[in-house]
Amino acid sequence: MANSKHAHFRYNVLDYCFQNLQLSKAELLSYLNDRLDENYDGEQIKLRQLDSDLDVFRREAEGFNAPLPPNIRTYKYSDPEFSIAKKPLLEYEQYLVDATLKLLERFENHPRYNKLAEALIKFQDEEEQDSGLSQILFYDHNEEYKGIRLLKPLYLAIKKKQVLQISFRGFKDESSSVFEFHPHILKQYNRRWFAYGLNKTKGIEQWSIPLDERLLDFEPLEELIYEESKTDWKTFFRTMVGIRRPQEANVQRVVLRFFNGRENYFKTKPFIADFDEFFEGDKKDQVWFDSIINLELIQQIMSYGKDVEVLEPKELRVLLKEQSSQMKVLYFE
Repeated sequence: MANSKHAHFRYNVLDYCFQNLQLSKAELLSYLNDRLDENYDGEQIKLRQLDSDLDVFRREAEGFNAPLPPNIRTYKYSDPEFSIAKKPLLEYEQYLVDATLKLLERFENHPRYNKLAEALIKFQDEEEQDSGLSQILFYDHNEEYKGIRLLKPLYLAIKKKQVLQISFRGFKDESSSVFEFHPHILKQYNRRWFAYGLNKTKGIEQWSIPLDERLLDFEPLEELIYEESKTDWKTFFRTMVGIRRPQEANVQRVVLRFFNGRENYFKTKPFIADFDEFFEGDKKDQVWFDSIINLELIQQIMSYGKDVEVLEPKELRVLLKEQSSQMKVLYFE
């Protein structure tokens, strides 16, 4: 098996091509080199290396035993359900995984990599399931979320400072729209990813795009100059819950009073980073924070049901009252 640079990346690209495209060898080489160039700054392979990779795919011993018939003009799996991602790791791949785990364990307790311990134990638990052992970890995971495939391409577009042409269609839109977008950051909320940046077509600097089925397609506009962000994103997100921030929104002080001890649940898992407590003894069940008022804030407050009351501001109290009244109509008998 070839032991050259970026072999696993090439295999994943080829696997995608064989599942979704139907390319000649020359087109396959061109497509693969384009992906290498995008991800590894100009690296390319020759036809000889592609032939070696194809041999790995077809080979049964120390290969993927992929359903690629010999002597074909265009390359596509004869079994549409096949993917190398569904195959067990090859011997040398397992060796690399084990060696990588050993290396990462050195940094497990380093404060800079505080999320590494969780990632390692999750990986080890999944590995043990493949060995027939019972599952121990059960994560809150959105099985239907397909947008994760868009995360890396958008991440690379931001790193490379690429201007994108976005094709987008909202769930309620009758037709799709196309606009020029300068991506600046990626944010996760409620197990979904969103890209923020400049919508040059609309002239809006803090435009958000969900990474899901609504993002139909995007492609780089190489001839355009990328515009850097003028937004302090940490400050931008510090005074809001969720994703939506209307341009006319003002930051207001929000005061919540909890019942039945639910303030302890909020304090140990707050839905906004900067909150504060009151020192007065009769206000131990209250918290306050500064935030804009948006739909996500209302939804998070309502998740506490009857165990929370909005004391300030009046505008938010009115919105919660309207929501409660509409819910009452749904359950009225």
